[in-house]
Order: sequence, then C-alpha cells, then structure tokens
Amino acid sequence: MEDGKSTGPKAKWWSRPTAGSATRTAPDEPSPAEDTAPVADPTESGTPPADVPPRSPGPVPPPAAPAVPPVTPLHEPDQYSTPPYGGPGPWAPAPPVQRPVPTPAHGTPVPPQYAGTNGAGIPTSPAHTPPPHVPQQQPQLQQPQPQPQAASAQWLQYDPWGAPRQPLTNPGPPLGADTGRKKSRRGSLLVGAVLLALVAGGIGGGIGAYIERNGGLTQVELPQAGRSSGGRAPDSVAGIAASALPSVVTLHVSGATESGTGTGFVLDGSGHILTNNHVVAPAGQGGEITVTFSGGETARGKVVGKDSGYDLAVVKVTGVSGLKPLPLGNSDNVQVGDPVVAIGAPFDLSNTVTSGIISAKDRPITAGGEKGDGSDISYVDALQTDAPINPGNSGGPLVDTDAHVIGINSAIRAADSGSAEEGGQAGSIGLGFAIPINQGKRVAEELINTGKATHPVIGVTLDMKYAGDGARVDSKGAAGKSAVTPGGPGAKAGIRSGDVITEVDGRRVHSGEELIVKIRAHRPGDRLDLTLTRGGKDLSISVTLGSASGT
Repeated sequence: MEDGKSTGPKAKWWSRPTAGSATRTAPDEPSPAEDTAPVADPTESGTPPADVPPRSPGPVPPPAAPAVPPVTPLHEPDQYSTPPYGGPGPWAPAPPVQRPVPTPAHGTPVPPQYAGTNGAGIPTSPAHTPPPHVPQQQPQLQQPQPQPQAASAQWLQYDPWGAPRQPLTNPGPPLGADTGRKKSRRGSLLVGAVLLALVAGGIGGGIGAYIERNGGLTQVELPQAGRSSGGRAPDSVAGIAASALPSVVTLHVSGATESGTGTGFVLDGSGHILTNNHVVAPAGQGGEITVTFSGGETARGKVVGKDSGYDLAVVKVTGVSGLKPLPLGNSDNVQVGDPVVAIGAPFDLSNTVTSGIISAKDRPITAGGEKGDGSDISYVDALQTDAPINPGNSGGPLVDTDAHVIGINSAIRAADSGSAEEGGQAGSIGLGFAIPINQGKRVAEELINTGKATHPVIGVTLDMKYAGDGARVDSKGAAGKSAVTPGGPGAKAGIRSGDVITEVDGRRVHSGEELIVKIRAHRPGDRLDLTLTRGGKDLSISVTLGSASGT
C-alpha cells in the first residue's frame, strides 16, 4: 500500500530541484486537527516487501474535511523546497525528535543492522511514539485548516534519524531510564553493606573478647606433667620426712586448770614415747593425755616419768601394735652447718615438716622458772637450729640426713615475750633450741627404768646474783648451811666459798646458769677440769661429778 507516500521522485534535503522535476506548490495551511493526527502503524497493512527498506511511520491523512477559506502564509514559499521551509511550509508539524545513540569508540565492532528498534535494542511501537509537536499559534490562527496536499505527506514522515538502525551498545533500557530506581537501589545496597559491616564487627568483637578472656572457643586444658613414681632420695627432705613421720605422734593434754598440745616420738616397740616435761605438765596427777599417730589412730597415754631439770618426760601407750621406733643418732657427731629436719605439730598442725641447719652447738639455755622457787627451771646445753620451731613443736624430733634423732625440740627465742596478758604466743624467728639426744637418751632410760632421772652435781651453792664474769660460790648455803657441801665432790676437790669458777674443761663460763648447764651435759661420775680464781690468783682443780635425784 502506498497511503501517505509520494509517487514522484524522492527528494533529499541536501539536493536542489533538477530540470524536468515537477514544481512543488505550497499547500494550504493544515488544520489543527490534521497536525495532531495519529501516526499510522505500518504493520497494520501487512509485512513490507523485502526489497523495500523500512520507513519511519508517517501520519495517515484523515478523511477530507470541508473546504475552508485559505490562510495567507507567513512568508513566501521557498522555490528550492529546502526543508523545513520548502514543501509543506513552516506550518507543517515538526518531525518527532530522535536522540542519537552514542557513537562507539574507534575500532569497536558494530553488530549487524536490524530494523524496528530505537537504537538501544528496544523495538519501536507506534502506540508509544509521542505525537508530533505542534507549534503554538495565536488564538486567532487556531481554526480549521485545509488538508495538506499529497506532497506534504513526505515531509510529515521525514525523520533524519529514521534510517534503519542498529544497536551500538548492548541491548538494554534507554540511557537515563530508571535513574531514580538505580540510585535508590545503590543507596539501599550501601546502607545494607554498612549494617552488615556493623553486625559483623560487633560479632567479631564479641568473639574476640570471649577468646581473650577464656583462651579459646573450647574448654581450656593446660599442659601438665604425668604422675611420677613418688620415690625421693633418702637424704632429701622428702625422703627424711617419709622415713620419720610414721614414728612421730601428737599429744593432746588436758588437766583441771589448763591444757596444751605438743609432739613426741616412739622410742621402742613397747609403746614408750619421749617428749618434753612442759608438754605433759598440764595433766598434773589426774589429767588426760591422748596420743595421735601420723596415720590418724589415737590411744590413751600415761606418764611413766618426768624431770623438770632436763625438761624431759616419757609417756607410754598400750594396746597399740605395729609401732615404728625412730632411730637415735649421736649428738656429739653434729657439726655446725649440718642440715636438719624438724617434725611436729605447731599450733596443733600435726605432721608439719620444716628444715634448716645446725646454727650453733653447746648453747646454754634455761627455760621455765614460772614457779619462782627454781624447781621448774631446766638447764640445757642445746643445739641451736634455724629450722622453724613454734609452740606445738615441743618434744618433737630434730633429725639428720639419715633420719636419725639428734635432738629434742624444746625452746625458741622469740622477738617478743608473747605475754599471756595479751593472750598471744610468740612465733619462730629462726632461733630454735633442741636438747642433745645423748643427754635425752640417758634421761629417758632412767625415767623408763626407775621413773626418775639423776643429775650430776659438784656439791656447791652458787651466787645466782653475781654480775661478774664467771660463776661465784656463795658465802653460805640454804638454811644457813655451808655453801660447800661437806664431803661432797667440791669439798674433796678443794673448792671454797668465794671462789669464782671461770672454765670447765677449757671452755669459758660466764655465769652460774652456764656452769650448771655445762655440768648437766655430763653423767654422774664424769671427771671435769675446772679453772677458778681465788684472791686474784688462777687455780686449776679436778672434780668427779656426784649424783642427785631429779624432780
């Protein structure tokens, strides 16, 4: 069909009229109804022939309208028919505005041509083609216009961009389409990314804090050495303690007015236990003594004998089998610096083991004296140790590296008095004293055999108030008697009242207490060499020690 098409030669806008061509006449001014006529859809007339190139749709002339008076054009017709003023004239509707697609970069291959698209890959549809723009006219010019001639239909269909087109880019929506949606989507993606980062950061921070506090996401298991066989060298503290502890006991003593706690150790299989006199003293005549062994077994104890001068006592338990005696060593072999271990129940903490060394030997000490008459004073030529000893250790063993007893822990030197007025007890400052086991053995044997111990004596009364160096013999004895016992060891050796004894077996003596300690470190019958001063002269004499019953 050729509706709306010109049957004459096809003119191009850059051409000039050629000889023999028909001269175009200016058409009458079209009416407003004709300017806004809808564009005909070429697909309604069927498929165009293959040899005919696609053409831009043009307006279909409407039915003939009644003739109206002609209107004078605004300017003279163009004799060369140059668009847009040639042909139909300036009153012809302007062709639809077509935007050029972007030109591809140099060297970019262009896909083959295809018809029926808008250059961006979207098929064209006359139904969506905007109507031709109608220039605004003066109100008086908006009146019915004559229908344009057939020659004007060509220019109404003219579209400089209507040639067969091809996409220069990938098919897609036209440029600038849906800009608001893309911006909205991009903003949503950005907000989502920020929220995801915040959530991930919070979760990561929480997990990191948990790992830092707990060391990991699983249960913590720390490396640890396996169990050993438990064996220790016999001369180590652990080895000594393992050997000696089964023979050490804890004593709980209660009497009518007082009670106390101390330590002791097994002497033999018969149940004899050696301890200090001041440990069992609270029991008195009718008190009670409970003996607790290292394994927790308990038994009732009974005092066999005691001596306040040596501060030693023996307790016996009955009905107990499997006792392990603690071997006795030799205190004469001890040297300063030798390692020792003290075992006891300080402050009722049974089976307590401490260690140290022998810090001194032959240290004269006195203990007791609470009665005021001197009957409870003990004199000890002690071994000094820095192994911690506290109240409750009294009566416990001081053992050497062979786990042999070399002393009986008896006294400490405290930094303060631990006065009873304040209800306190002094603690250890590293000055502990033990009765040498050689002296303890002799006294223990006598207590077991006879119930009493004997003391070595020289038969003189000493002036305990003498402030000079040495031990001075008093001018008179008790009850007005002579200070030198007639027929006693001192009288036989030639000692007189007023003599000052300065040495015993070549060792210096500084006080009366020290002289007693030196004498009691021996057995009755032992012979001692004394040095004394009489009338400004030094004399040397020998004396054989006598014996006296203890209390």
